[in-house]
Amino acid sequence: MLKQTKMKKQSFIVLLSFLISTANAQENKKDYTEAFKLVEVWLEAQKDFDHLPGLTAIVIDDQKVLWSGAVGMSNVEKNIKAEASTLFSICSISKLFTSVAIMKLYDEGKLRLDDKVADLLPAYNLQQKFPESGPITVRSLLTHSSGLPREAAYPYWTGPDFPFPSKEQIDSTLSKQETLYPASTYFQYSNLGLTLLGEIVEAISGISFAEYVQKNILMPLRLSNTRTVMPRQLYGKELATGYSALTRIGKRENVNFFTANGIAPAAGFTSNVFDLGSFASWQFRLRDSSITDILKPSTLKYMQQVHWTNPDWKTTWGLGFVVYKGDNGSTWAGHGGSCPGYRTTLQLDLKNKRAYSVMINASGTDPDKYLDGISTILNKVKATEKENPAVTKKDLSEYAGYYSQIPWWGERYLSTWEGKLVGLSLPANDPGEAMTFYKHIEGDTFRRIREDDELGETLVFERDKNGKIIQYKVHGNYSKKINR
Repeated sequence: MLKQTKMKKQSFIVLLSFLISTANAQENKKDYTEAFKLVEVWLEAQKDFDHLPGLTAIVIDDQKVLWSGAVGMSNVEKNIKAEASTLFSICSISKLFTSVAIMKLYDEGKLRLDDKVADLLPAYNLQQKFPESGPITVRSLLTHSSGLPREAAYPYWTGPDFPFPSKEQIDSTLSKQETLYPASTYFQYSNLGLTLLGEIVEAISGISFAEYVQKNILMPLRLSNTRTVMPRQLYGKELATGYSALTRIGKRENVNFFTANGIAPAAGFTSNVFDLGSFASWQFRLRDSSITDILKPSTLKYMQQVHWTNPDWKTTWGLGFVVYKGDNGSTWAGHGGSCPGYRTTLQLDLKNKRAYSVMINASGTDPDKYLDGISTILNKVKATEKENPAVTKKDLSEYAGYYSQIPWWGERYLSTWEGKLVGLSLPANDPGEAMTFYKHIEGDTFRRIREDDELGETLVFERDKNGKIIQYKVHGNYSKKINR
């Protein structure tokens, strides 16, 4: 009887703990609505100030899309707006799919990471300049430590036509190239190295690289908008037109259509942020699983560990993945892409199961700047506290809007944020640093909230004779509201 009573008591405690934790989880749930409104305002402004044609982005929370959006144009000349579904060249993000293909063959026992490239590819006859060098292996290609030159022996990054070689052309000129360093000595990013990994996939599987990736990765993951090529028939429509870096007079020129041909395993894929978001969700799902899904869970985790650290300790790489420690202390894994007319990025916060992808249809841009900005804004959101029904919060939405900061800056956007106001100066390369919070005091009066939660200077809104907000005053100076 005593034992039964003790068991009931323990069961009650477990149930009570579960109910409390569930209630706390519900109370502490974060509401990102206002944060994403600010993200959209910031991206729209940065698009104009940075002279971007178009930008798309997505935020993934484990298995769901937390937010997706787009600003600007996918085709400026035809006035076609960018959508989150718009396709882009993802260039070097292609390397992640090629790396997964290699590691699937590794899982199946069809190759080893320490296999010599020369043993796997009969056509491989690139000159080893250093007699003391160790072997060039599959592993060293995945970590960009092979010592191979960055590119095949063709000027395919040269405009206006970008003459990407075929596989046969690449192989036929390997004998004219030589290593830059002994193997496993330095990090040397190599499109040639990842191209050879694509050739290894073909040699071992007996089918084309494109067919292998389609059958074994894209179809199982239902990535119907991801291709191993640039689809010419969609260019300027579903596939965004590419534009150049800014010229000295602040213009971006059209970039000719290109296709990566034999360099496709390193730089040839197209996709959109939805498909890359799904690709990220698969990785989070697999890491939590014990069941093989394309790869073994242990294999993906192995790929997303650091396998190469450069002698300067500044560059770290996994197997195909860039792997690094983020500002939040979490391990991040991903890749960026840069092709003629396009810049893209996909980055995964492995600990917090949060992924981001940004795509821009212009060269000379930095998608990671926008990724970091989105992440910074979201990190300002606090857990929702249980509201006191006796406390009535003032609706602050009438104060929201754009205010001029000319000539000192561009604009300032004020918005609601968790019962307060937030001001964001525009443009802002780091929106987290450009955000200022204000507490409502009374009437049209607010005070700045310092980082130590003490209150700073006063901000007072002023109205016209009809009661409409027209400007605010701080430090005795005015900023007029802009009608946009």
